[in-house]
Amino acid sequence: MKSANATLFALVASVFSYALMQTMVVPAVGLLQRELATTPGWASWIISGFLLSSAVLTPLLGRMGDLYGKRRVLLAVLITYLVGMAGALAAQDIGQLIAARVVQGAALALVPLSMAILRETMPRERMAFAFGLISGIVGAGAGAGLVVGGLLADYLSWRWLFGVGALLTLVSLGLVARFVPASTHTAKGRLDFPGAVLLGAGLVALLLALTQGRGWTAVALGAAAVAFFVVLLLVERRRDDALIDVAELADRPMLATHALAFLFGAASYFFYLALPAYAQLDPGAGGIGFGATVTVSGLLMLPGALVLLPTGTAVGRLAERFGPRWPAVLGFAVAVVGSALLALAHASMWQHLVFYTVVGAGSGLVMASLPKLIGDLVPLTRTGVANGLNNIARTVGGVVGSGLAAAVLSTGYTDSAFTTLFWLATATSVLGVAAAPFAVRHARGREHERVQQARA
Repeated sequence: MKSANATLFALVASVFSYALMQTMVVPAVGLLQRELATTPGWASWIISGFLLSSAVLTPLLGRMGDLYGKRRVLLAVLITYLVGMAGALAAQDIGQLIAARVVQGAALALVPLSMAILRETMPRERMAFAFGLISGIVGAGAGAGLVVGGLLADYLSWRWLFGVGALLTLVSLGLVARFVPASTHTAKGRLDFPGAVLLGAGLVALLLALTQGRGWTAVALGAAAVAFFVVLLLVERRRDDALIDVAELADRPMLATHALAFLFGAASYFFYLALPAYAQLDPGAGGIGFGATVTVSGLLMLPGALVLLPTGTAVGRLAERFGPRWPAVLGFAVAVVGSALLALAHASMWQHLVFYTVVGAGSGLVMASLPKLIGDLVPLTRTGVANGLNNIARTVGGVVGSGLAAAVLSTGYTDSAFTTLFWLATATSVLGVAAAPFAVRHARGREHERVQQARA
């Protein structure tokens, strides 16, 4: 038990180092634009480059963990992440900083790799708690990153952002090397480089279309993304060691689980963009805005981030009592309530504070339920890559959500624009409530699967 607790602590520290940097740069983008004398378009690549790299590298690194040992790949990812931090710390212009952020994107793989290691090392009765804790740390770290990033941006140099990140990564590296055991389960096969290239090309084209494309350029990039994904499916169907199991994606419960991750990512970024922007507006003739600093706008979101942790750890008990599908259903339903309340009333700070905390409670349930659902659906040797694809679905959802939010706010920072964003978050969560029941395999289906495996 002590060794399992030490392993869990090391993995929590590693995931927190990623989660904090996921959002810590967000409030400092304007400052970085001024300090590095660049344009808003190039400054946005500080975020976009990180997301693109994460989307391309995560499934590949998850598969490498399944093939070559999850601890070994986890250590390699942390070392790569530390190199990216050092590069950002020493960056002298926007190009160097974007390149360092691309390297840092490998860190998203820390989440699926940690989930896979927990599935191997934790006692079964504590696995749901461990999954909930890791998922809660992702959300709590993202919320804390908004506050910490604001404090560092307001009072210290932007280089402190990456200095703090480097220190956390170094500590995590030491903890993993000391307390995480070598993998006991590895898959057989080869690394699917053709699949990785096609998946990467398709994701890059899709994310560029959503974040950078305009007019016919966006249409062309979107068409290219579809073409890459079609070729990917054709290639993967013929491979025994495919990076993406096409039958796995065609499976309704797995497809529903990835859809839930996408919807959750989109809804999260509606709030990430809308709430700080509203809080930082100077109150004017429109009667909106609080004139808050970057730090205060982050503090208003902090309770909603911190509540992710306790609600996430409750998923195991809820699943045991009511069934595996209900934590996700309940999570999205709670998020619907919080989002609708914000759409109806958001003129006061206390409303932002309280209603977003309700959203955070629902988010904690959703985040913790996703890896548990995947663990029930895939064999042990594919846990890493399956969780990696689920995180990619959430990343793509985040890009879609941020793109829609930016499009709505581009019409003007008006009360109707913010109300629209909160209603979009509500509608997205309603779709999550509708899709969540399909993310569980029925008992008859599980029995059929066991019979087929026994025959094989």
